Amino acid sequence: MLLLYKLSIKTSYFGYYIQLILPKMKKFYFVFLLFLAQCALAQKTYIQCGKLIDGIANTVQNQVTIIVEGNIITGIQQGYAKGGAGDKVIDLQGKTVMPGLIDCHVHLEHQGSKTSRIDEFTMTDADVAYQAAIYAKRTLMAGFTTVRDLGGSGVNISLRKAIAHGLVDGPRMITAGRAISSSGGHMDGSVGFRDDVFNHKFGPDDGVADGRDELVKAVRLQIKRGSDVIKIASTGGVLDLSENGSGANFTIDEIKAVVETAKDYGLKVACHAHGAEGIRRAILGGVASIEHGTFMNDEDMELAKKYGTYYVPTIIAGKSVADSAQIKGFFPPVIARKAMEVGPQIQQTFAKAYKAGVKIAFGTDAGVYAHGKNYMEFQYMVEAGMPPMEAIKAATTSAADLLGISQKTGSISKGKFADIIAVDGNPLDDIKTMKNVSFVMKEGKVY
Repeated sequence: MLLLYKLSIKTSYFGYYIQLILPKMKKFYFVFLLFLAQCALAQKTYIQCGKLIDGIANTVQNQVTIIVEGNIITGIQQGYAKGGAGDKVIDLQGKTVMPGLIDCHVHLEHQGSKTSRIDEFTMTDADVAYQAAIYAKRTLMAGFTTVRDLGGSGVNISLRKAIAHGLVDGPRMITAGRAISSSGGHMDGSVGFRDDVFNHKFGPDDGVADGRDELVKAVRLQIKRGSDVIKIASTGGVLDLSENGSGANFTIDEIKAVVETAKDYGLKVACHAHGAEGIRRAILGGVASIEHGTFMNDEDMELAKKYGTYYVPTIIAGKSVADSAQIKGFFPPVIARKAMEVGPQIQQTFAKAYKAGVKIAFGTDAGVYAHGKNYMEFQYMVEAGMPPMEAIKAATTSAADLLGISQKTGSISKGKFADIIAVDGNPLDDIKTMKNVSFVMKEGKVY
């Protein structure tokens, strides 16, 4: 009893002192943490730019300082500012600085090779994911801080989440999940195989849909799984086993069903299309962009201007498949034939569309060619007659407009994400310098 009494006294004294001291300790720690937070917020990064292409002006600015706080651009000053004690200075005085680039058409899950067809049957989702993480970082280090991934197995959605959570390094992703086509269309993986090879019929769950009702269901399934853009194919393609990739695969009414359903959820629709009729129907159906557009004719171009539809040309993809088609055994014969027909045409169509005044957004179809070489698209665009500054804008302000993210990125502007890159040399003098990316910052973090 005596022991219990002494223990209760000690406990009560201990409890008394805890009640007395704890509120003061809480107040101390609160003040201390507030001090640390203020110190962190007070620190700024001053990026001294020898030349600045801001994505808005048509001229280069010289000797400019970009001020970054956290992940946001908070100021742009003429001259080389250094800030105060504790602020960070990044010296890019010998470089050309510009907004982080945007590629509106990539496929981060895969990269074309001689084994691509068999890989679809041997690689697991885990295999694809590890590979995709490598491609994502390679893309970021090439200066592309944002991409629109237009279709894969669904691993692309998981990759987007992993990048957003900081688990892997890569560009900000807008993701289509699985793309959607008609039966026998570009996304129908059973094309070219015997009917009994697959143990089920491809349907909306696989991105294959016919008629208004199935297409509505296919769109809703992709949204349910986390897609934030919808991608359809209104014609066949080069890299499927169909005999002809240029024929129209959807009616205008079917495309409208896709666009209306996506719009209900606040999503845009991108449309893979090679043939003129499939392009015409897609524009009339209300899609936001035409991807590839190989055989776009004068009527299509006038419609694109009338409806404000963007054209994403992917010239490098066309050139890449045409080159690969000349390597014996790289493609099955039917694909090799189509690659030789389509590949050389895309750059010519781009040149005509640009001169006609069609809105252009930068996109490459990365994955058809080796990831990290996205910069080559700039060279092909300039070769076709687009001035270097406009080519850069196609990958910054125009691309951001197409993706609906102009309030967040696409230019060096106060209040936008600190997505900033630098190249060695002046791309306005030599567009090939776009491959010489020597500085990459995404949302204030230097990679």
